[in-house]
Amino acid sequence: MTDILVIGGGIAGISAAARLSDHASVTLLEGESALGYHASGRSAALFEENYGCASVNALSRASADYHMHANGGYLSPRGFLLLGRKGEDAAFDADLSELASTEISVSDARARVPILNDTITRAAYHHSAQDIDTDRLIQDFAKHLRSNGGKVITNATVDAITFENGAWSVRAGDQTFNASTLVNAAGAWVDQIADLAGVAPIGITPLRRSMARVPAPGGHDVSNWPIFFGVGESWYAKPDAGKLLISPADEDPVTPHDAYADDMVLAVGIDRYQQHVTEEVTRVETTWAGLRSFVADRTLVLGRDPVYPSFVWCAAQGGYGFQTAPAASQLIADLVLGHASELGAETIAALSPARLAS
Repeated sequence: MTDILVIGGGIAGISAAARLSDHASVTLLEGESALGYHASGRSAALFEENYGCASVNALSRASADYHMHANGGYLSPRGFLLLGRKGEDAAFDADLSELASTEISVSDARARVPILNDTITRAAYHHSAQDIDTDRLIQDFAKHLRSNGGKVITNATVDAITFENGAWSVRAGDQTFNASTLVNAAGAWVDQIADLAGVAPIGITPLRRSMARVPAPGGHDVSNWPIFFGVGESWYAKPDAGKLLISPADEDPVTPHDAYADDMVLAVGIDRYQQHVTEEVTRVETTWAGLRSFVADRTLVLGRDPVYPSFVWCAAQGGYGFQTAPAASQLIADLVLGHASELGAETIAALSPARLAS
């Protein structure tokens, strides 16, 4: 018997479990062999406060101090560069406003990314985008959980859930776990967990995002380049360990699964990238994909289920899981433990599962 069971060992689950463990006994169940196996292990790992809708921005802003200072900080400078070409002015202006960026000259853009070609007509830069040390963030939350006596149990695929006499009983293989509160942080599988528990689903939609790693273009040192992308986030490229990551920023609806890249989709993304640069991609070293899971309004679902209040949703992180994790996990802990939240009432309501039942 434990106070709280958390299902899911991505950044959402492990951060919530760590926060909750300060005040309760917590056990986390992860179906894979390690934490962060699916979406969390395949993240672009970028912190950008202006990325997402209003409630996501609020969570990101509330997470900034933790990212910058906790355990020595998890951020390092990156910056981002928006690129536009002839005929893309309206879309460029929309992105410029939404991302609170500053327009710069094309020559300044080329000074930051020297492979930009002559089709670029407009550029904008934002210095505050930063890389997140995602692996250390996950491991530090896990360390915090364990230091409080909490448990992480891997290879524990949940196959049955019942609720009786005020307690949840969760079966994973030949093991059964019991708790008074159940936190559903199962990523793309949250609706499947809800179905096992007899709880109404929230309408999660996993969207595939594909990625390719290519050698540094033209032998350049890319370590100080910003992430750079086309209008409407139709593609992006990001330095990574001396290489370059290229994504078509695809969002193809799929069923929950161990995602893999679609070669044709990647080819389209690489072509979009190549239309903006002077260096041709001649070799792709590795490819992979992750699932970004959203509900209809593309914001997180955090809080007690309106019908089964001991069933807590920590879901629909989409592409914002790491950048919002410190504040999202604190909100989960505050709501479960009955503590006052530093987030505003409007933001909490925008994140609540109750909004989806109306």
